[in-house]
Amino acid sequence: MRVLIIGSLAGELGQAARMAMTRGARLDQADDLESALSQLRADARFDLVLCDLAHDVGALVTALATERMAIPVVACGVNPDADAAVRAIRAGAREFLPLPPDPDLIAAILQAAGGESQALIARDPAMQTMLRRAEQVAGADASVLITGESGTGKEVLARHIHRRSRRAAGPFVALNCAAIPETLLESELFGHEKGAFSGALARRVGKFEAADGGTLLLDEISEMELRLQAKLLRALQEREIDRVGGNAPVRVNVRILATSNRDLSTEVGRGSFREDLYFRLNVVSLRIPTLRERPGDIVPLAEHFARRYAEVNGLPARPLTGEALRLLAAHGWRGNVRELENTIHRAVLLAGGDAIEADVIELAPGRSVTTSSRENAPRASTAAGEGVAGLVGRRMNDVERDLILETLVHTLGNRTHAATILGISIRALRNKLRDYAAHGVLVPPPPVGIAMPLAGLQV
Repeated sequence: MRVLIIGSLAGELGQAARMAMTRGARLDQADDLESALSQLRADARFDLVLCDLAHDVGALVTALATERMAIPVVACGVNPDADAAVRAIRAGAREFLPLPPDPDLIAAILQAAGGESQALIARDPAMQTMLRRAEQVAGADASVLITGESGTGKEVLARHIHRRSRRAAGPFVALNCAAIPETLLESELFGHEKGAFSGALARRVGKFEAADGGTLLLDEISEMELRLQAKLLRALQEREIDRVGGNAPVRVNVRILATSNRDLSTEVGRGSFREDLYFRLNVVSLRIPTLRERPGDIVPLAEHFARRYAEVNGLPARPLTGEALRLLAAHGWRGNVRELENTIHRAVLLAGGDAIEADVIELAPGRSVTTSSRENAPRASTAAGEGVAGLVGRRMNDVERDLILETLVHTLGNRTHAATILGISIRALRNKLRDYAAHGVLVPPPPVGIAMPLAGLQV
């Protein structure tokens, strides 16, 4: 991943930079906001900006918004007071990183900015069958549509396909269509010319041009608006793009991979997704099985995450006991690999002794798959009836709010996953959370893993 650091690398910020490099980040540095903005306009592959509090964080965030650059900003400061951190967050910084840096916080920031961090592990026959199909098409230039529930590892598979392709030496650029407002998404994709809109102070390269010669991943493409879908279709058909405000097309050589946790054929029937774009993207379709459908991967994934998070947190590698592994294998894993990853991360941190025991495996209740659905049905029905009775007398809006917030707590703040569970779009979820925050409701933060009370200010 690409990180731009604004500030001097002579002190603690340089220490943070070195930690980021050991985590695999590629770093660029700017002395001031003006040179930082010049670099960001010229290269759309930056995933994150770390800005020293010595610079005007609010001015940076405002400039990025004005020029339609959707890049997260993390503010950094040496021994700041609480007010300085709050001011940085209120100015628009995604998070606040105190300096000297903590290695775990650096790792959490990079993981959140870099997207999926799961390993591609395929021991179960269902996963191996899908992976063989992926290997067959990896070497071609055809578009691939990757579907599956939230948390199954769609971006992990996309990166695997890129590494196995003839474009492996070229860039891999990912864009989460659900995470970027519609007003910014067009410029993120196609770039813009100087003067294209108020605040467009210079030409800006978009993701298509940044991915030239490589692969562009359009994550959660079902969240893209119809108007923008039409422009994307033309780019795929003609292999050229039009920058916002441009008067001449720009040729691009990009392979498109797209993901969705929705059934796009159903979205076509509803009129929310263009049929011609669907067929253009769906040259090859790959569906990643849920973790419930690939039980043979639960144990190897758990063991992988146990080793990984022991290393990340500077802890000794400890095995999972047989009882712990049996408990994991019996769980329903509605949150798929992401839920398993979070569960093992917690267990690594909570475990004592020479092994990870079952008592530190914290699972959501009521999801065991060891009993038949027929045996569970009466209990589920009774529990549901008791739950509904307990809602009588409450306002619908309050019940909906509590359901949304509890679901976010369950997903550890992952909004895409929460929206999937709730059966609503990520955009609808964001609007509701924004409304709750405006009325003083504490909203669970996104899963960045740092500055949790401050992150709650961001919606």
